[in-house]
Amino acid sequence: MADLKTTYLGIELKNPVIVGASNMVNNVDNIKKAEEAGAAAVVYKSLFEEQIQLEQTQLSDDMSKYDERHPEMINLFPKIEHAGPKEHLVNLRKAKESVSIPIIASINAIYKESWLDYAKQIEETGVAALELNFYAVPRELDKDGAGIEKEQVEILEEVKKAVNIPVSVKLSPFYANPLNVISKLDKAGCDGYVLFNRLFQPDIDTKEEEHTTSFYLTPENEGRLSLRYSGLLYDNVKGSICSNTGIYTGNDVAKMILAGADCVQVVSVLYKKKIEEITSILGSLEKWMDEKDYKSLDDFRGKLSNKKMNDPFVYKRAQYVDLLLNSEDIIHKYVPR
Repeated sequence: MADLKTTYLGIELKNPVIVGASNMVNNVDNIKKAEEAGAAAVVYKSLFEEQIQLEQTQLSDDMSKYDERHPEMINLFPKIEHAGPKEHLVNLRKAKESVSIPIIASINAIYKESWLDYAKQIEETGVAALELNFYAVPRELDKDGAGIEKEQVEILEEVKKAVNIPVSVKLSPFYANPLNVISKLDKAGCDGYVLFNRLFQPDIDTKEEEHTTSFYLTPENEGRLSLRYSGLLYDNVKGSICSNTGIYTGNDVAKMILAGADCVQVVSVLYKKKIEEITSILGSLEKWMDEKDYKSLDDFRGKLSNKKMNDPFVYKRAQYVDLLLNSEDIIHKYVPR
């Protein structure tokens, strides 16, 4: 029987399948189901400073909108303050105490001071590790990318100094050179990289001519960008590599490990097929390994990475040059007659 154990952020995991951050894991019962289904770890939903600020503003507005409307009353309601991150921290601690598998916390802050404050408070809950949910949506024409990258590296360095648990970063692919950014983070002591963050994108209803908010799940076969960078990073960074997006089957997990990943995170497949699908993913991975006579993940991790490939262009080619040169073969294979 194949041994599925792996190591992520210096933490030994029983297999490479981690449940990624989402609303699903806000529910302790779902975290327990994930453990029962075989998940090796769970990333708890991100603590978003932006959301806390919005809630604080809304509470303040609600509590003060009737103030000073009567000559004998200055304030209608008693003084109440928003709890800030306290509710999240309480729930995070409950999640950690509810299962035996590692719980990884996640944060996305706005100010450097907040990153540090949240990181310290989260460490006190006893979680196994911390994931910094890095992303920056361009809002200003005159803010250059180098400044954003420098700020993120500095945040990582400060958080690493502030806590004693492992720290990973969840990155978007929207850098001019993601490899360079990851190299800088690696030199700054980052323990791992989650490839990649799937950002919210706006949509428009043309009938009503208004913006809409939709819950867009990652479709199958959307993991190729993650696969590319896992293959390029393998044996080039000290930190762990965790592939994300489009992981639906044991075959998908095998692909990522062949490219060089240490583990994967799954979310969309659990929404579409329920949490119990983790058992099927692990079963099919184990079956594939048995058929290939692989005893452990180390037997094939990075086997098809850029470092071990004879063809140096597999991971570096960006256009369909080779496919275009063999267009007749492609037509015969994919175009129905």
